Amino acid sequence: MAAEVTPLQRLRLPSGPSAITAEQKYWRSFKNQLAIPTPTGVPVTHITAPLANPTGENHGLFAVTAGPRVQIYSAKTRKLVKTFTRFGDNARSGDIRPDGRVLVASEDSGKIQVFDVKSRAVLRTWTQHRQPVWTTKFSPTDPTVLMSASDDRSVRLWDLPSAESTAVFLGHSDYVRSGAFVPVSNLLVSGSYDSTVRLWDPRTPTSSSSIMTFNHHAPIEDVLPLASGTTVLASAGNQISVLDLVAAKPRHVITNHQKTVTSLSIASNGSRVVAASLDGHVKMYETTGWNVVAGAKYPSPILAVRVIATGASGDDRHLAVGMQSGVLSLRTRLTGHEATRQHEREKEMKALLAGTIATHDKAKNKREKKAAAVKRLDMVGEGVDVVIANDLSRPKREPPWQKDLRHGHFRAALDGVLAPTSKHPDSWTVLTVLVALRHRSALRTALEGRNEVTLQPIFKWLLSHMVDSRYMSVWMDTATHLLDLYAEFADDSAELDATFAALGRRVMRELERARKAVETSGMIDAVVTALLYLLAPKLPTCTRIGYGKVKQ
Repeated sequence: MAAEVTPLQRLRLPSGPSAITAEQKYWRSFKNQLAIPTPTGVPVTHITAPLANPTGENHGLFAVTAGPRVQIYSAKTRKLVKTFTRFGDNARSGDIRPDGRVLVASEDSGKIQVFDVKSRAVLRTWTQHRQPVWTTKFSPTDPTVLMSASDDRSVRLWDLPSAESTAVFLGHSDYVRSGAFVPVSNLLVSGSYDSTVRLWDPRTPTSSSSIMTFNHHAPIEDVLPLASGTTVLASAGNQISVLDLVAAKPRHVITNHQKTVTSLSIASNGSRVVAASLDGHVKMYETTGWNVVAGAKYPSPILAVRVIATGASGDDRHLAVGMQSGVLSLRTRLTGHEATRQHEREKEMKALLAGTIATHDKAKNKREKKAAAVKRLDMVGEGVDVVIANDLSRPKREPPWQKDLRHGHFRAALDGVLAPTSKHPDSWTVLTVLVALRHRSALRTALEGRNEVTLQPIFKWLLSHMVDSRYMSVWMDTATHLLDLYAEFADDSAELDATFAALGRRVMRELERARKAVETSGMIDAVVTALLYLLAPKLPTCTRIGYGKVKQ
């Protein structure tokens, strides 16, 4: 019995450099943008969200602070859930406790208020700060402890049952606009307009001095401790410094923004950091070499950014951006069935606009019938014999060029894929045939015995794919055979002579381009080296203070 004839497999070559990296594709999957304007057009100054807590009663909430109100949104529906307006001045830094039940917010009068999220009742009010309080955050480990940072140059610790602050940290000489709890440890970090980042330890005998100080070149807008507890990021001007708390020195300075970096956020379970700037750019960095992996541009200066994670695994769900124009932008990443349904809707809309909705519906119905048949087969109970007969469907018709190649009609096979009326005119099919002919040592045979007219499709293919390095091996073999076979007849045929001349001019033009590219690359390398030397950022300095001892 004769063996079954298998079709020639289409050639697969390594793909060239992609215009979109995997990281860019991931961040571009945050679609379905929802632009929510604030009621009075005031800027969105803070966006906060509790840690993923699937057992919490109000899990899936995030807080947005804008003007004299704090709004609570649902991370599942992106709809407004609660609004808190019991403020006498502009509200600042609304933060939800990790269990989602309590909200803390401050205001420009210096007052700090703690609310019950469900009833919106005020649970506690503190008025020890005398100037605007810009940062209030709950401790990630103790649900009754929170911290605050104020323009009165102090950082305070608070306990919900207590009417007074439990610790006051003094040492900054200007406004303190940012602060946070350092994970793993019991430390606090704060950033001030005196251009310093200070680390505080509530367990020290005196709370009036920081245990570590990092000096910067510009006021500190935001600080972000990483999950490891050993690294803190600080935005100073248009730079972001990476500070190592163990080595007590800066490790790296990020200089990819043009204007002041206003907000920092953790993403992808701590493996990525998102930074927003007054230049309207949001940039994503990987935490190994601190390189930019993706970015997005917004129409207004950005004051707050937050990547909101949901679920027990903490997967990124929303990219929330608050702008100076008073608009909250929410971009959502769909996964699973949601992404599948969205993809189907996009395909259906594209087919509707292209006028091919009938073909789209026919293919969709065919897929649904096939899936239903497979489902019925899977539902057959155990113990029942299921006989799957041989596939009696009509076999696919073999393309003419494959039949010619199988029967040794090499010239006809090549003409079949190069002809303008061919059903397989794409370059991959032509390359597949040329490689198959070379493997059969029949490439020269397929090129012999041709005239000016039948040679034109081959020369046209050579001119079209000269610059693609993936075709170069087959391209060189084909061009060499054509020169050996027909170069001696160029003087007798004006058309053939013009074709060879065009091929020669194209080769010389590409060689000249390659030479100029090499020269330009050398000049650019020299300029970049000089600029990096002249514009190298000045690393922050650090002073480490122990208990009564100063170490440089």
